[in-house]
Amino acid sequence: MSSTNHLLRLALSCRKITAHVTNPSTSSIVAMASSSEQEFVAQYRAKLNRFPRSHSFWDAKIASRVGEKLGFRLREIGVTAVQIDLREELSRPAQHRIKLSSLFDSVRRAGVAVAGAEKLGVAAARVRITSD
Repeated sequence: MSSTNHLLRLALSCRKITAHVTNPSTSSIVAMASSSEQEFVAQYRAKLNRFPRSHSFWDAKIASRVGEKLGFRLREIGVTAVQIDLREELSRPAQHRIKLSSLFDSVRRAGVAVAGAEKLGVAAARVRITSD
């Protein structure tokens, strides 16, 4: 099950981030992690009741923890490599790409190779340099 064809897809909203990996032959989800899981509830409530209210309830730290959980779940089932849809990730706003780089790094630190993330990291670095 260590094929590189497993596709890592992300669903983002202002309230949560969800990452899931699909099997290439059946398009079924083999592993998933989300910021709406039980361990993130306390942080979500704290941000919900904060004043002034924020428009985004997740940040790079939460994205990193979601990536860590996903990476461990992938290792449990024997998946050692995934790929991202680079075109889809580059179409995201720059502030999301910068936050998502921590998710991809966490998956990589958990022992799962993420094909295509290195190109996304270069694009995010260019965005940071030009925005300063």
